[in-house]
Formats: sequence, structure tokens, C-alpha cells
Amino acid sequence: MKKKIVIIGGGFAGLNIAKTLSNVENFDITLVDKVNYNFFPPLLYQVATGFLESSSISYPFRKMFSKSKNIRFWLGELMEINQSENKITLSNGELNYDHLIIATGTTTNYFGMENVKRNAIAMKTLEEALNMRNILLQRIEAASISKNPEEQKQLMTIVVAGGGPTGVELSGMFAEMSKNIIRKEYPELEHITNTKIYLVDGANALLGPMSLKSQQYTLEAIKELGVEVKLNAQVIDFDGETISFKDGSTIKTKNLIWAAGVTAMRFNGLSEESYGRANRLIVDEFNMVKGTKNIYAVGDTAFMESDKSFPNGHPQVAQVAMQQGKNLAKNLLNLEFNKPKKVFIYNDKGSMAIIGRSKAVVDLPKPKIHFKGTIAWLAWLFVHLMSLSMPRNKVNTIYHWALAYFTKNSSLRMIIRPDKK
Repeated sequence: MKKKIVIIGGGFAGLNIAKTLSNVENFDITLVDKVNYNFFPPLLYQVATGFLESSSISYPFRKMFSKSKNIRFWLGELMEINQSENKITLSNGELNYDHLIIATGTTTNYFGMENVKRNAIAMKTLEEALNMRNILLQRIEAASISKNPEEQKQLMTIVVAGGGPTGVELSGMFAEMSKNIIRKEYPELEHITNTKIYLVDGANALLGPMSLKSQQYTLEAIKELGVEVKLNAQVIDFDGETISFKDGSTIKTKNLIWAAGVTAMRFNGLSEESYGRANRLIVDEFNMVKGTKNIYAVGDTAFMESDKSFPNGHPQVAQVAMQQGKNLAKNLLNLEFNKPKKVFIYNDKGSMAIIGRSKAVVDLPKPKIHFKGTIAWLAWLFVHLMSLSMPRNKVNTIYHWALAYFTKNSSLRMIIRPDKK
């Protein structure tokens, strides 16, 4: 009989498992996700700032697997795992499995700060990116008609919390928009000179996991764009108008963009011993979840200590998820055909971050090379373009990138909200 494989989550890890096992007759695969499309998280910030349309970085699962005879899609959310019966309960039904794969990624971590959760703007999903675009555009419009200088300042001041790649990319984009777009298209705001874009982080450097050279260049480049950087600045509260920091300082603003941390999700049916730091599921060298016999975790939600080069777990980046997905898929094939399984060892291909127009940093581990500026920027564009899932996404993205590069502008800044009925 065909083995039933259920994959929860269609991100980098889940998608690579499904693609690797597509049309393999030995398996019946069900891919479960709470949205009906795959999207490319590294480019979410460009959707949020109006430089890419959402369809440029997303693609429907059913269209993607329309030629796969053994893959089905289920729009739903995992609610509970019944290990004794090899069954899961979804928000809209039940599924049996021989192998269950959890590839749910992460969600935004507010570190228990309910006011921040309630009032900050998140950007972890495509819906949140579109929501950010709408909120910020609405606040700029509100500032353009306000007669209160203090209110205008609060509406136009943007604070990005989190000094990782997302925070750096967002603050750089906002700075360039302020210079090249806001001043030209909003003459009502020409007199406002005291609004700022802040990038804040609780650590003592931007892009913590990257090299010292990348950190230093990024700090200098982001400041040149006009961003005010506050390091060792830990946010402790945000009431919607004032951000409070641990050192007692404050910033008056209505716009706090939260890119300061992520956490994995927990599921009913898995024991406490299965979870490690930040709710990541503890897995062995084959990605099997601790305390289970046929449940696997891959990507951001997995915590593996067996890889000698990463004793504290792998970084939560796309390459780890993709490599783990492919390795697990091949091991399931090996298991089916009584071949030895392959231990997962991460091949670190480097890291990169874009700062602004013709400004980026790239670190390569083997050989250990750092480069910056235009060549790094071009490398970032190429890698991200090639990583998009479908040809249509690549064409749409390169068109909008070319348009934005030559005009220093975009035409996607529409405020579109569904009618609530």
C-alpha cells in the first residue's frame, strides 16, 4: 500500500519535500497550509513598501502541483496530533498519516509585551505586509491634511525594531522613499523637517550573525541614508503613540514596525520533552522529533544539535529549510527502499542583506570572503530572483525592479482594503 505523507506547511522546507517526492508512486502526499499559496518571505518588505505586487512573490499550491499525480492540497490549520492513532485533527477535518512532517516555520515573537503585540505593525505573512502598506499609506495621507504639527510628526516618524536583515532592508527602503517619493508626491508635507526613521535593536550591532566588516559597512551605509540607529535599545512598551525603552528613553510615533524576533508554534499532542528553545521542536540527525517514531520537523521549527558545526542549532534561514526538506525527502525514499538514511549536515552557502540602492553586504564562508556595495547588491538581486518559485514570479519581479531602479519610484502604492461585510 502507498504510504501516506502529510506535510504541514508549504514554505521552503515543505515545498522542497513535496517537489522531491512528486509523482513517486509509493507515496500519497497531502500538503496542508492555512493559505492556498506559497510565498517568498525575503521579499515581503518590498510588498509592504509598494515596490512589488503580492502576485510577484506568491503562487497557488494547486496550480504548482497540478501535474503531480500523488500530491493533494488541503486548506486548513493543524489543531491536534494523535500519535497513537497516527491521525491529525485540522480546523476543518481529519487526516491519517504514516509519516507526519511539521514545516510550519515561525510566527512573530513579542516577548510577552501585549501592548506591543496590540499596537505594533508585524510583517511575517503576505497579509501582514499588505496591511503594513495600507496602514503606512493611510497615515501619510492623514499627515498631509493634519493641521497639528505634533500629530504630523508622529504620523510620519517610523521606528523599525530589529537589526536583522528584515529591519535593515525596511529602514533603508523607508529612507529612500522619504527622499525620492514622499517629498515629491506630498507637497503638503514639505515643511516637515523633524520626522525621522529609526532602526533600533537590543544588541550592540546590526546583522549580528554576519561578519564584523558587514556589520560596520551596514551601520555606516544605513546612517548615510538618513536612518538614525539606536543600538543596545530594548523596547519594553508601545501604547500606540509612544515607544518606551528599558533605559528610560522614549520616541513619539504611531508607527512601530516589529521585526525583532520570531518563535515557533506549539501543537496539542506533542509532549513537553519535544520542545526546545523558542518552541522549536528537538530533532535528531534525521529530523525526527524527539519522543516520536514517525513525526518529523524541518526548517525554522526544527532544533537540531547533532550537526557539529552548529551545536546550538541551525540558523532560521531559507537555505537550512530547503536543504533539510530535500534531505528528509530522500531519506523517506531510502526508508521505503530499505537503503541507509543520510545524516543531515548543513552546507552554509553564506549570508547577505540589502541596505539600499546599490548597497548590500555578502559573506561567503568557503572561502571566507566578504564583499559590499554594488557587486553585493547585484548578487543579492540575482540570488533572490533565482530563488522565486515560478517563472511568472521572476518575470514580474525583474520588471518592477527595473522600473523602480530607473525611476526611483513605483506605481503600486494603492490603499486597497476588502469591504467588511
